[in-house]
Amino acid sequence: MVSFVDGPVTVTVPATSANLGPGFDSLGLALSMRDRLSASVAPAGLDVIVEGAGADEVPRDERHLVVRAMRAAFSAMDAAPPGLVLRCTNVIPHSRGLGSSSAAIVAGLALARGLVAGGSLVLDDDALFRMAADLEGHPDNVAPALFGGFTISGREDGEFFTVRAAVDPRVATVVFVPPTPVATEVARGLLPAVVPHAEAAANSGRTALLVAALGGRPELLLAATRDHLHQSYRAPAMPGSLDLVGTLRADGVPAVVSGAGPTVLAFADAASVEVLLARCPDGWTAHHLAVEPRGVALA
Repeated sequence: MVSFVDGPVTVTVPATSANLGPGFDSLGLALSMRDRLSASVAPAGLDVIVEGAGADEVPRDERHLVVRAMRAAFSAMDAAPPGLVLRCTNVIPHSRGLGSSSAAIVAGLALARGLVAGGSLVLDDDALFRMAADLEGHPDNVAPALFGGFTISGREDGEFFTVRAAVDPRVATVVFVPPTPVATEVARGLLPAVVPHAEAAANSGRTALLVAALGGRPELLLAATRDHLHQSYRAPAMPGSLDLVGTLRADGVPAVVSGAGPTVLAFADAASVEVLLARCPDGWTAHHLAVEPRGVALA
């Protein structure tokens, strides 16, 4: 019979940026902005408390994404808590391309595992990754949210996979977050069903170069982050973001749309951070974020 630990169990989970320019649906980077979530088993019912980013937008019932992820993990462990109390303290902006949904999924799975006595013996990190990718539909954000750092992910013969790759310690980021969200479904809906072979080939080369650039050749990041596959098609949904990307890149800054947008991510080093922060457009917010080596973790 499954038994539960005395709560609460608390986890933190990082923001993530996917694609990084050419690495569409495959590359992901964990960033040093973390949500904090706590959960405990209750005698009955469901109590969801949300503070911070998205607090006025998310449901407080079984539709809440963290709750849905927790239920999936409980089901996988044949566990059925009589009730739950969940508290979310959100920092990651919602619908901005910084992995808020992946953070919610990964955190929910980790919370459920932590609430079950011996849960990590039933669901190891690889199992959690597969569940998270299934729930999200693709692995590029859930992989760095779970494992931290820089990840390369995909699907082979119906199975999701991910590996971590090195990041040069000189690499940091500045993210520019606009005030208006863009739904991932909207951004994906703008993508064409097919692209020219030459563009696909160019993108493959840039993706390979990006892995090398992040791993130890950051001077190549401008060339390595040039995208041929998806960003320009998304301009109608986020013209200000693509304008900022273009302006920064024209000045030699390796800038990309973060995930499905509309946040813009610029790679930086110690000497360029303050200059980049000063270039934040009016009404936007800018954050200097390090590459986060830790994924989801018990707090």
